[in-house]
Formats: sequence, C-alpha cells, structure tokens
Amino acid sequence: MIEQTLKSVIRDVIDFPKPGIVFKDITPIMLNPQISDEVLNHLVELYKDQNIEAVAGIESRGFLFGFPLAVRLGVPFILIRKKGKLPYEKISHDYELEYGTSTIEMHVDAIKKGQRVLIHDDLLATGGSAEAAGHLIQKCGGEIVGFNFLVGLDFLNGQSKLKQFSNNIINLASY
Repeated sequence: MIEQTLKSVIRDVIDFPKPGIVFKDITPIMLNPQISDEVLNHLVELYKDQNIEAVAGIESRGFLFGFPLAVRLGVPFILIRKKGKLPYEKISHDYELEYGTSTIEMHVDAIKKGQRVLIHDDLLATGGSAEAAGHLIQKCGGEIVGFNFLVGLDFLNGQSKLKQFSNNIINLASY
C-alpha cells in the first residue's frame, strides 16, 4: 500500500522550522527512484478516469509530482507561485498565515473557462495555500475536480477549508 511505503521513508524533523513543529520531510522520496515511480503510478491510477483537463501545482514542492502527473495524464501543468515569481500577466489571491498574510499568483491565461483542474501539493496542513489556489482557479473560470496531497496532517483539519470547492480530497499518507 502506498501509504505504508510513504510512511516508511518520510522523515520527521523535530523543531523545524520552529520549536514545537514536527516537519514531515518528503525529500527521502526523491532519493528513491523506485518509490518516486510508485507514487507517480499510483497518482495516475487515481486520476486517469476523472476527466482532468489540467493539474495545478503549488510552489514549490507541488511541482515535484504535479508536473510529471500532468505529463502522464497528457494535460497542461499550471504553476501557482509566490508573489513576484511569474513573468507574465497574472492574477493573485491573498490568504491568511498564522502570523500575517501571503499572496500566490497564476498566469491569467493558464486556465480556460470551464477547464477541469486537479490541485496538487506535497502537504495539507491548515489548508490556506490550497484554499487560495482554489480561489485563483475559480477566478479564472476553472472547475476544481479535487485536491491531492502526498501528506495530510489530519489533526489540523485543513480539509474543512477545501470542501467549498470539492469533496474529492486525497492524502496519500495521513498523520
């Protein structure tokens, strides 16, 4: 099972990025091409029959599996980046952080009206960045098919922010 495989390699880093946090480090997945391939094959199986027309990845770890997933599904990959990183005309959305706000952006021509989009990122914690990505896609007329994360921290209840867009929320490994 993919969850057991992921949990066997995801590393806990204590007190990162600040005291009291146990960071779920996915970089060991990237060190193992066989596990990386297994994750990608699993993602393709999950989504190949869901009529997905684009995959949107959230900077930066959402690019790691989001882009190859889009390639394997034969659909465009949409970059959702931090403010100031995209060169062309863009649309932005502000969202709340624990202390302050942040902004993510997407090119205005990345999505066609009515296009069915899967949002992918490495980790679902409080759901703020994924929720903001959902708002960006809706502002451009896209339809959110669902959300996918390698890791979900269920105790932070991030899924509650995403259900306004879709109930199709999948975490490959949940903690």
